[in-house]
Amino acid sequence: MRQKMDAGDTAAAANEAGQAGQAGQAGQGDAADADAARTTDAADTAASGRDGFGRLGPWKRGPVLTVSALLLGLLMLLHADIPNRIGNLGSLAESVLPWFGLFIPVLLAGALWRRSASAGVALLLPVVVWLNLFGGLIGDRSHPGGDLTVVSQNVDAGNPDPVGTARALAASGADVLALEELTGPATGTYEKALARTYPHHVVLGTVGLWSRLPLSDTRPVDIKTDEGPLGDTIPAAVKMRYNRALRTTVATSHGPLTVYVAHLGSVRVLPRTGFWTSQRNAGAQALADAVAAEPNARVVLLGDLNGTMDDRAFAGLTEQLRSAQDTAGDGFGFSWPAKFPMARIDQILVRGVRPHRSWTLPATGSDHLPVAATISW
Repeated sequence: MRQKMDAGDTAAAANEAGQAGQAGQAGQGDAADADAARTTDAADTAASGRDGFGRLGPWKRGPVLTVSALLLGLLMLLHADIPNRIGNLGSLAESVLPWFGLFIPVLLAGALWRRSASAGVALLLPVVVWLNLFGGLIGDRSHPGGDLTVVSQNVDAGNPDPVGTARALAASGADVLALEELTGPATGTYEKALARTYPHHVVLGTVGLWSRLPLSDTRPVDIKTDEGPLGDTIPAAVKMRYNRALRTTVATSHGPLTVYVAHLGSVRVLPRTGFWTSQRNAGAQALADAVAAEPNARVVLLGDLNGTMDDRAFAGLTEQLRSAQDTAGDGFGFSWPAKFPMARIDQILVRGVRPHRSWTLPATGSDHLPVAATISW
């Protein structure tokens, strides 16, 4: 009897042990499955670019900011390839090209706010491109010296104080002074106010030049203000009333200096045509042709060209002349509008002489700031 009970107890114990082992194995299996599930979840999280809290990682955040930064950089880098066929978009973009740099700190602030590493890296492209285009214009590039000071200003047909403007320009120390947008009544005012400082002057239509040094060989320059068959029918005497460009020779101690004064056609942003520049562009090309045919190696071009030198429309001029502001200025030298200058459309371009300094003068009664430069041989 006892032997049978012992055998039964042994069998029961063995059965319980077997069940415990199976339970242990099952527990180990469940733990392994849980570990595997956690590993899979972690892999899925890493693959999705999210952290343990389900948030996107720094390289996945801010895709719109990243794309915007890349597009900004490409826009500045490839500005010359923006077509002009539709609304002169290329020229319009080039006219405001430096201001595209303002988008860089905006995008940087967005990248920091979103903690987007990809947007931060993408911003390197517009930063490098902008610095390559305009970094050389930051800071003062002037140096001492200079034999002749030239000044130019669009004095504004609606200037309420031509006498004050003339006095301010005479006090600038200019040896040669170019004025654009002269009107009939105001011309006499400028001639009277500037006579004591500048014994030599010439006015052809709406542009004039005043000089401390003798002038000679003065003539108008046709900048295609009147194009087409109708323009050909206008008498020369009538055209002279609104002539907008001249060429003259200044007698200096270093020899003759050819000076051009020009006021190119205005530009407009219109709903139907976009950036309208036809008249200005024709004038720029005609002026470039005149400079190319100029036999004198020493040339200075002064005037309101109604455009920045980044605009492809001025390629014919910039291939022959260099900007005094770019060479020897301090900063961008924006000249218009006078109350809050946003673009340099008043230019001093030179060939065969060396710019030492270029700057803008204080505002007068005009909507343009005067621009000045000293040059030497």
